[in-house]
Amino acid sequence: MEEIEKLKYPIGHFECPSEISIEKINEWILVLDELPKKLSSLVSNYSEEKLNTPYREEGWTVRQVIHHLADSHHHSYTRFKWALTEDKPLIKAYDEKEWSDLFDAKTAPITLSLSYLTALHAKLVYLLKGISAKDYHKFYIHPEGQVSVSVAENLGKYAWHSNHHYAHIKNLATKNKW
Repeated sequence: MEEIEKLKYPIGHFECPSEISIEKINEWILVLDELPKKLSSLVSNYSEEKLNTPYREEGWTVRQVIHHLADSHHHSYTRFKWALTEDKPLIKAYDEKEWSDLFDAKTAPITLSLSYLTALHAKLVYLLKGISAKDYHKFYIHPEGQVSVSVAENLGKYAWHSNHHYAHIKNLATKNKW
């Protein structure tokens, strides 16, 4: 059981600090800024066979993980915008597992999502570097549990999410000596 947990969460679960410093915010922004280039570099020479390899038994393939990152971060970008422009908006959740079982997630060229992540993260990083410290305290409401998520916490979650899925692919490559 411990081994499957390590495969599912190679960097552990996200833990949000109770106080989020400007240094932590800048660290998380840097993670988002670097992800598209790091990820593209990691998978640039992957064959179709490697792209269709699951990172763990019963897990998503490398291809699905890459498309999931684009889909998930697309949702996150919208959540940032809602939190910054509306008063405590209730966001819409999506079923990431169902999205990753769609035809495009299983078969589309990864360049579609890698290019999209590059553009999306450039926009997101630009936005996050330009907002005020006060803006980081704005929040949205997640419908699962009616949980309030601040802009700062969402930033931390998606920096973690970036590193989490990057580690899935990196660990698979290391294990298989790719």
